[in-house]
Amino acid sequence: MNNTDNDQNEIKEIFSMTPDGVERAISVLWDECKRRASSCEMCALYATRKTVVFGEGDESSKLMFIGEGPGESEDESGRPFIGRAGQLLTQILQAAGIDRREVYITNVVKCRPPGNRTPLPEEEAACDALLQTQILLIKPAIMVLLGSTPTKWILKTTEGITKLRGRWFDWRGIAVMPMFHPSYLLRYSSDKKQGGPKHLSWLDIQEVRRQWDLVRETGMTEGLNFGR
Repeated sequence: MNNTDNDQNEIKEIFSMTPDGVERAISVLWDECKRRASSCEMCALYATRKTVVFGEGDESSKLMFIGEGPGESEDESGRPFIGRAGQLLTQILQAAGIDRREVYITNVVKCRPPGNRTPLPEEEAACDALLQTQILLIKPAIMVLLGSTPTKWILKTTEGITKLRGRWFDWRGIAVMPMFHPSYLLRYSSDKKQGGPKHLSWLDIQEVRRQWDLVRETGMTEGLNFGR
């Protein structure tokens, strides 16, 4: 049997898979992705990490949050967004009526950059296959990009988060909303005035919640003005 015959047989197997078979295949892909992440040495961050922080949450959720990278608390525990910024993110979600357990949360890079510095482009590139696989397996309808790093990486833009936050973008058929990173909000914790970072983030998460409700009710987002 030649390679063409093998390829055709594999294609036939894919199209003849039952729903249970598809679920098992997805589960195998998740396990393989996590296994590769746990032993990854594709960039220099592996040498200083304590734990790979892969991601957590509902792997079938239609709402996905992507941050920059793990901090000290995350590096210790292996869980994303559990330090001060993560606690604030949980509070923001709760205030908007979003259960953290019902969404999926990850970062652009899975290992902590030394001193919590911004990940280097080569570090982001080294982790990109893992991130793209997570997105492919989850198939979110909505992605929230927390801060400048994931916004620039996903949207391939040089514009800052202040200009892009609160706007919807179409990325490969997924509705994407950049928001301020919770760590940025911590620096303005006393600034509660209208038009300030906390107020703007509240408006943004309410819009995300509105669209997520639509997705859960109808299976799709509605009335988005992309890029505006």
